[in-house]
Amino acid sequence: MKRWRSKVLLAAGAAGLAFAIPALGQRGSPESLLPPGFGDPGTQPATPPDEAPGTEESGAPAGTPPPVARESTVATTDAPVVENAAAQDLQDLAAQEIVPPIEIPEESRRPTSVVGPLRAENWGLGFEAFGTAHGRLLTGLMGRLNAPLPSRWTSILLRRALLSEVPTPRQINDVDWIAERAWLLLRMGEADSARMLVQAVDVDRYTPRMFTVAVQTALATADPAALCPLIGPGRNVTEERFWPLADAMCAALGGEASRASQLIDQQRRRLGGNNIDLLLAEKVVGAGTDTRRAVTIQWDGVDGINSWRFGLASATGLKIPDNLMQGAGAHVSAWEARAPMVPLDQRLKAAQTAATIGVFSNAALVDIYSLIGDGLDPSEIEGSVSGRLRQAYVAGTYDARIDAIRGLWDNEAIGGDRYGRLILTAAAAAQIPALPSQSDRAADLIASAMSAGFDRRASAWASIVDGMGSDGNRAWSILAVGAPGPVVDTSRSRVEDYIDDQGSVRGQMLVAALAGLGRLEDPAALGVDPAPRNRWAQMITAAARNRQPGTVALLAAIGMQTGGWQGVPPRHLYQIVHALRAVGLDYEARMIAAEAMTRL
Repeated sequence: MKRWRSKVLLAAGAAGLAFAIPALGQRGSPESLLPPGFGDPGTQPATPPDEAPGTEESGAPAGTPPPVARESTVATTDAPVVENAAAQDLQDLAAQEIVPPIEIPEESRRPTSVVGPLRAENWGLGFEAFGTAHGRLLTGLMGRLNAPLPSRWTSILLRRALLSEVPTPRQINDVDWIAERAWLLLRMGEADSARMLVQAVDVDRYTPRMFTVAVQTALATADPAALCPLIGPGRNVTEERFWPLADAMCAALGGEASRASQLIDQQRRRLGGNNIDLLLAEKVVGAGTDTRRAVTIQWDGVDGINSWRFGLASATGLKIPDNLMQGAGAHVSAWEARAPMVPLDQRLKAAQTAATIGVFSNAALVDIYSLIGDGLDPSEIEGSVSGRLRQAYVAGTYDARIDAIRGLWDNEAIGGDRYGRLILTAAAAAQIPALPSQSDRAADLIASAMSAGFDRRASAWASIVDGMGSDGNRAWSILAVGAPGPVVDTSRSRVEDYIDDQGSVRGQMLVAALAGLGRLEDPAALGVDPAPRNRWAQMITAAARNRQPGTVALLAAIGMQTGGWQGVPPRHLYQIVHALRAVGLDYEARMIAAEAMTRL
């Protein structure tokens, strides 16, 4: 029976899942976040922090730890166990019937050399998106990328690159390449996208790295049942303590109530009855058939949310306190926004955050508020967000529609930042015709339409904006870089007037965007050096020259390693926009530039 192709690989990965439950705010390689007794991070081989991709000489796939002897990672500080109870536990385990793994015929196996749901004709970046780029270089960049990104449109583009149907680059294991793409998507808040990649690989082909990412994906998608196929082979890789808890949950979900209760009771004796991670697992067990377990979760004393706590709480519809969610990161809010067991009204603020970081679209936001509105009493609709959003589309006059739209922009109770609320109204704003009587509202209407990519409809305001002079500077700057063509005056004198009025920060960003789009010559004369002076600029220039849109998208994200648009250097924006345009991604380049002028 062909279970694993390499016993050596599994031995080498014996510690690979000791970091299978990572900190939600962590970037790079996952590490264990479960409490003591769920894995001792001190047993993991240390990786030099400054080690560059591609420096390994062993020939092993990147990220594969060196062979180590299998040993339990149970901490020595666990509470003592009653001797007779321990003997009974061993007897019970010995009596359990081990279900043999399902053997997949070789001809039925799915290939792992080319994986990705997006083809070139379906928003993918093409088979050669990463060209001949070195696999260890690409995965090294992915592992060092801080996500979510400050730019919504850069994140959308990177998602498409990671989901594109592409072959495995050289010098990296097929499955590890898929795992690294999925892991970055998770950190971006793209839980469903990560699941698409993880589920494209048969479990018996998982590497230790893929086991780690698969566990994370199951928890991020609030789907503990997805852990069930991982338990048996996962125990061959690591002896982490969360496997018995996962086993108990899967037994309950499979109708084995007695076995589930037995496993939970065993873990209670080891971990203590007030352990939050144990209680959450018991909550899932209680959702099974005939388990007769009712668990009340108290969040008092819990100091943070990890992926285990998020996944199990969301799977059972528990509300995680706001103070804990706020410390978890924007990507976790995006996970919550699509968690099916969490009530819709509890997901609204998370949905706004998800839209801001590029996970949710304008249409997805409108759908959520429409569903909320359908459940309201008719007398409650008018003053609700759902009612105001409806008025933004169907009110009898354009003045009434714009008033409804502006009311949504200024309603901080909706959640998220103002840019997120511009996304909420994007389709409604795009339906407002360019009217001279509404010129004082043009900037926000244009910004809202552009936030969801309605560039042509926004461009209809060009003639009105051009005639407004300095009063229309904000609207003019968005159209100058976001419109499909030069629909407004972008002469040097007009740009200089804008810089004098708006200041050097916004002015240099405008210069960088216009120059990158080929709409302004000699940007150096206005303070933006177009030459690729550093290693990153040279890399993105080379990737563009080699026609590698996927590599360009990844490097564009690397060039935005900052907390907000205010920290993005103008020269980086120039290189990003210029490179995207060079590989045929003109639309994406314009949307990123328009976002910069909107959010600064």
